[in-house]
Amino acid sequence: MRRFWYVAVILALVLVFGWAAGTPAHAQEGNGQPLFLYTKYPSQVTEPGKTVSFPLTLKTDTKPQIVKLSMKELPDGWKATFRGTGRIIKAAYVTPDNDVVVDLKLEPQGDVAAGDYHFVVLAEGDGVKVTLPLDISVEEKLPPRLSFTTDLPTLKGTPTSTFRFNTTLKNEGDEDLDVNLIADAPPGFVVNFRLSGKDITSLPVEANGSKRITVEAKAFGVIPAGSYPLKVIAQGGDVQAQLDLTIEVAGQPDLKVSGPDGRLSGEAYAGKESPIKVIIANNGTAAAHNVELSASTPSGWKVTFDPKTIDEIPVGEQKEVTANITPGEKAIAGDYIVTVRAKPAEGSSSSADFRITVRTSTLWGIIGVVVIAIAVAVVALAVARFGRR
Repeated sequence: MRRFWYVAVILALVLVFGWAAGTPAHAQEGNGQPLFLYTKYPSQVTEPGKTVSFPLTLKTDTKPQIVKLSMKELPDGWKATFRGTGRIIKAAYVTPDNDVVVDLKLEPQGDVAAGDYHFVVLAEGDGVKVTLPLDISVEEKLPPRLSFTTDLPTLKGTPTSTFRFNTTLKNEGDEDLDVNLIADAPPGFVVNFRLSGKDITSLPVEANGSKRITVEAKAFGVIPAGSYPLKVIAQGGDVQAQLDLTIEVAGQPDLKVSGPDGRLSGEAYAGKESPIKVIIANNGTAAAHNVELSASTPSGWKVTFDPKTIDEIPVGEQKEVTANITPGEKAIAGDYIVTVRAKPAEGSSSSADFRITVRTSTLWGIIGVVVIAIAVAVVALAVARFGRR
């Protein structure tokens, strides 16, 4: 029974120490002083013609020793160089209290084809040899390429709308690019490029990176209804990408309120209805439908329209309505402002201020004259009668 437990303990110790010895990133041969060799990134990816560096760490837990460095496996077409503090070395002095870092540079000689390459580093210390496998994958470099995309290439709006296209500019190559932005805008439009709320004309785009760019287009004059193509170009070096956009402009009425011959004035009498002609013209790019007329007046005034609503005003035409204005009963003579407003079913309203002059009623003038005449006659009779006495 004792022999059984003795064998079990020995096997457990062998397993524990055997597992612990396998954890470092190295393979050790010989019976000399323990030596460790490792690197944090033993497998790397590069492009043709590039030198790859591996920082190697040498470590010992016992007494100091000199460690020789060489390549056990080196593929054809590659050159290996060990460097310490910037100098080419072939060996390093390692102590228990001071790890040594050696920079291994693997440099391709001539044209090395794309593919996977395997290397093995050999470190020879005090009666012990340590190996470390390394791998390099050489991948062809992607040529410069740009892409310019958007989810909504067509936007609709009115002649006064600002058309905002949300686009994505992507650098699909392996080199950083400085990209210029160019717009081929239709006549009558101004185009701006915006990034993070700021206007731009160019921007850097990292390799395999992308940028979100807003393309803003706005008409700066009267634009007829229709479809307008907009072309935007991103150009970086010898490569460019083009994005075709479309602006759909819907017609919109544009009303103008005035009087005959452009006159904005009239006369009225307190408490009496006075008709004034009002002209509603449509200078827009679409017919105005169901144009409703209203007015803002001084307190106590009343305004009615004939007709109250205009069914349609075609583009380039005008309609005449009558505004029946009734000043307040107690309105005194003078000038007043009446605002006449026209509002279509679609589009914005238009208004104009009419100056209305309130005059004294002629009836009261006649009554005044009669009263004065009677007063003069009475005085004359009194003078004649009492004068003879």
